[in-house]
Amino acid sequence: MEIAVLGTGMVGRTLAGAFVELGHEVAMGSRSRDNEAAAAWSAEAGDRASHGTYADAAATAELVFNCTAGAASLAALAAAGSENLAGKVLVDVANPLDFSQGMPPSLFVSVTDSLGEQVQRAFPEARVVKALNTINHLVMVDPGRVSGEGDVFVCGDDEDAKAQVHELLHGLGWADEAIIDLGDISAARATEAYLLLWLRLMGALGTADFNIKVTR
Repeated sequence: MEIAVLGTGMVGRTLAGAFVELGHEVAMGSRSRDNEAAAAWSAEAGDRASHGTYADAAATAELVFNCTAGAASLAALAAAGSENLAGKVLVDVANPLDFSQGMPPSLFVSVTDSLGEQVQRAFPEARVVKALNTINHLVMVDPGRVSGEGDVFVCGDDEDAKAQVHELLHGLGWADEAIIDLGDISAARATEAYLLLWLRLMGALGTADFNIKVTR
């Protein structure tokens, strides 16, 4: 599969590298074609990796991951081009974190909205799925990194899109029973708000290597 990863931070580089290792063709997108972080990643990742602008990466991709900072996500996706996102599965991994008042951050959305929903409204022809935003980037690609079992959540309006993301998550090592579908894209309000607890847990535990499990 041809996958575009928009964003050159830890999340983007980690996911992009994992997808290359799984045999996918991965293009990393950034604001400019000469982005040093994207170029370095591409050179290290090998023949199945490439880099370019957001639009370059999204244009030929079958599936797009938004791994940009939440406050910049809508602008980055606009730069990718609505025509390059139309009809494609768009996995939104970003969180609406507001660092304007320092640490710990707050959210720049209210309880009646979410970044995932804003992305879907801004790009109505994209098939947005919110996923992987409740865990550390290393745990995203290696669920066994933490002891015990853990869950990962998905939500979105398109059932086929969620099924495609389910398969990608399975390829990253997530068991079928650990992938919990929360319903339509409005469920992103809940997973994004969980970041407020996640950040407090990280501070209390002194590590980002943790996850939660829904017990039944």
